[in-house]
Amino acid sequence: MSKRCPPPQPIAQPVSCPGHIAPEPVIIGIDVAKDHLVIAQLNHSHVQTIANTHEAIEAWLEGIPPSSWIALESTGRYSRLACQLAHLAGMKVYLLNALDVHHYAKAMGQRGKTDRLDAQVIAHYVAGQGAQLRPWQPTPVALEQLRSLMRCRSKIVKAGVQLKLSLQDAPALQDQAKRIAQQFKQTIRSIDAQLRAMVHDDPALSQGAARLQTIQGVGPLGATLLATLFARVPFHNADAVVAYSGLDPRPADSGKKQGVRRLSKRGDPQMRQQMWLCAMAASRCSGFKAHYEALRARGLPTTAAYVVIARKLLRIAFAIWHSEQRFDPAKVMKQPQNG
Repeated sequence: MSKRCPPPQPIAQPVSCPGHIAPEPVIIGIDVAKDHLVIAQLNHSHVQTIANTHEAIEAWLEGIPPSSWIALESTGRYSRLACQLAHLAGMKVYLLNALDVHHYAKAMGQRGKTDRLDAQVIAHYVAGQGAQLRPWQPTPVALEQLRSLMRCRSKIVKAGVQLKLSLQDAPALQDQAKRIAQQFKQTIRSIDAQLRAMVHDDPALSQGAARLQTIQGVGPLGATLLATLFARVPFHNADAVVAYSGLDPRPADSGKKQGVRRLSKRGDPQMRQQMWLCAMAASRCSGFKAHYEALRARGLPTTAAYVVIARKLLRIAFAIWHSEQRFDPAKVMKQPQNG
């Protein structure tokens, strides 16, 4: 028998006095599951659970101040409904990186893990880090559909590779393996056709993607991914783009010791993979070949050299998107050979 969620309970509201400074916002952390939401208000012991449905969330939102801060971990489609409804209600919404919250909980000395504790930690995290966080904004429907389609494509490609490796040692199944592989290819071609059509239907996105594709090493899929990203996220500079991708080097220095730099890998893994492929292609092109060879001559392994070029491609893509100019290989060759 499924567990029934209790009816929504009212959240304590701050008292405001005319002529005085506005009260502090009510900060609420939500632990998201497929079927329910566990809700905790900062500095309140009461924790409630509601169903993760349109009706239950709307009813709960009606009982809290419109100036509230709502914080959730990013859990894909399970957190999307709550984000959308809270944003429509005029509240500030924060969609958090689950790894950040996990490390914060450990730093607080949390000795267990339950939905109740997770919701409380989320509320405390936003209370302390809210000034450094960017509030969530809804993605336009067309861009969200593009993102979803590209994620599906990435999963299908990975599944195809895994299936091929699983069947390669089974000679009796090679005919079936070939037919399955052909079906995977047909599905990917169909997705690519849909991506092209969706980009073509948006003039600004289509023009931007066309400019990005002039960058050596950036193909149709890479240009679509980058155009969708730049149209969706208002990056302040190229460094922010690199950090978002997770391709930024993470220092590990202490005193006189200089540790080995490793990638933060904080961003979208699909983006890192795509920029890696773009860097591999760019390293064979006239504009980047000398750069790649110089990096290798300095002693960088192939992997590190590709990462440096991937970062460079992201910076160039950001500049091209905002300048509305096409790629000029001559400018790349004049730039210093560093990443």
